[in-house]
Amino acid sequence: MLVLGIETSCDDTAAAVLRDGRAVLSNVVSSQPVHSLYGGVVPEIASRHHITLVVPVVTAALDEAGVTLDEIDGIAATMGPGLIGSLLVGLCFGKALAFATRKPCVGVNHVEAHLFAVLAEGRELRPPFVGLCVSGGHTELVYVKEFGRYELIGSTVDDAAGEAIDKVAKMMGLGFPGGPEIEALAADGDPGGITFPKARLKRAGMDMSFSGLKTAVKYFLETHRPLTEELKRDVAASFQRNITEVLVQKLAQACEAKRVRQAVLAGGVACNRELRQAAAAACEELGVELLIPSPPLCSDNGVMVAVAGTLRLAAGERSPLGLCACSTLEEVLDAGASCAGWSSQPRVP
Repeated sequence: MLVLGIETSCDDTAAAVLRDGRAVLSNVVSSQPVHSLYGGVVPEIASRHHITLVVPVVTAALDEAGVTLDEIDGIAATMGPGLIGSLLVGLCFGKALAFATRKPCVGVNHVEAHLFAVLAEGRELRPPFVGLCVSGGHTELVYVKEFGRYELIGSTVDDAAGEAIDKVAKMMGLGFPGGPEIEALAADGDPGGITFPKARLKRAGMDMSFSGLKTAVKYFLETHRPLTEELKRDVAASFQRNITEVLVQKLAQACEAKRVRQAVLAGGVACNRELRQAAAAACEELGVELLIPSPPLCSDNGVMVAVAGTLRLAAGERSPLGLCACSTLEEVLDAGASCAGWSSQPRVP
């Protein structure tokens, strides 16, 4: 089965062709550096760039794979969550291709795609397992009972981890995206040099909060200006350690609670070396095999969309041409269609 995957949930226009959900024949990603001027993604600018880029990116993916559109067996496009204007470009283009070529089309849940990206690198996933998707827009803990049956057991109640990182990087006068900038600065800093608070939510469960941490860093920076280079490095290292410890603690807690033997760490923030190492050490201590995609498959890409799309197409699923793009995970789950099978753990107010 040859599947074309299209991803436009944020500011990366991506497309890929996969054979049987495992063999990557092409992987094309076009980023939008213009957002670095604003210190964050500007939704309207992102969607306009997707309109310009989606045709050449998809064409390049087909050319790189050495296949024609007629040879494609199915088309998968991200339906959400993400920036609604950006999502509409990729999803509508995917549906238009499917209509014009009479190919089956399936809408893909962006979080689900991240969790199964490791399949494209020859890794074996054996549900049940716990997945942590952490990026600029997402921080979700998911219990994967089997493909197509998921339980959302924890998420951020405010800022996503990657969002907090980008905002702190902007406060410190660093570039965008902030993750690589913070990590590079933290490499020479003291992670125990500054004590920043960790949010203690009153309600039970595995939810997380990063807004308070971001605010604490803001106040620290304001009261210690001008910052010396040494202090900037310590701020970056202490901030990074704080986020890492929270994420790893919640991942380990979820693995213990669900008694799984495998876990997946995915999403753009999973490129961070300290997080990868800390999560691997914690899972090893629990006797849990941790799978993490290589950095190119942690960031948004068409490969992961094609993987999830292949699994759903192989299961006989098809999305109607009236399928809508959804900006939030809750809307994606409510939309049903090809993203059914999710449930949420009851939350304590």
